Amino acid sequence: MTKLSVNINKIATLRNSRGGNNPDVLKTALDCERFGAEGITVHPRPDERHIRYQDVYDVKAAIKTEFNIEGNCQEEKFVKLVLDNKPAQVTLVPDALGQITSNHGWDTIKHQSYLQDIIGVFKEAGIRVSIFVDPVLEMVEAAKTTGTDRIELYTEAYATGYKADREQAIAPYVEAAKLANKLDLGLNAGHDLDLENLKYFADNISGLLEVSIGHALICDALYLGLENTIQRYLYQLRKG
Repeated sequence: MTKLSVNINKIATLRNSRGGNNPDVLKTALDCERFGAEGITVHPRPDERHIRYQDVYDVKAAIKTEFNIEGNCQEEKFVKLVLDNKPAQVTLVPDALGQITSNHGWDTIKHQSYLQDIIGVFKEAGIRVSIFVDPVLEMVEAAKTTGTDRIELYTEAYATGYKADREQAIAPYVEAAKLANKLDLGLNAGHDLDLENLKYFADNISGLLEVSIGHALICDALYLGLENTIQRYLYQLRKG
């Protein structure tokens, strides 16, 4: 079954809005595990506007499930943070400084040499590497040459098009997944997946290993409660 990794950035955003430690980011991570999540994701940014660097150390020391640190590997502090903590997985995202949220995948052709070098740094440390990629066959094919273990399909376009025509919206992702499977690339996905569109995506994408979900899941938890929400997301990932 596809694993659910819960991105806890929004918990940190809420905490930081008032100072103090409420809600408690570490307790939330542990509760997510207790409620069934198979992984925890954080995406620290240089201004620490949500996840702080210290949060990364604290969460890594406490959780038992897979830890996924995602972010911009062109930031030296990010690279050090990952190497210090040695998570199960690092997800490399081509964010610009100050960007509100991730909005595109790597150009794996243009940045092939750079990606080969930085991926080598993390793999030498024993860390599994995934890179953010749009559902474009040329980008998936070039991703293979970078040495990455996995790709994470950026699913914003799917989520946006789902209500109008879900078959059309998912079509490029189906083809990208087929190619990834053929190239023996592990397959993750994330961005704007929610309780409405997740099941259709998971049922139609072959070889989907993991989804990372934060914003929608935390929004749902405001109404449904965190435990109930995580269970509902896990249910959506069951086949059939």
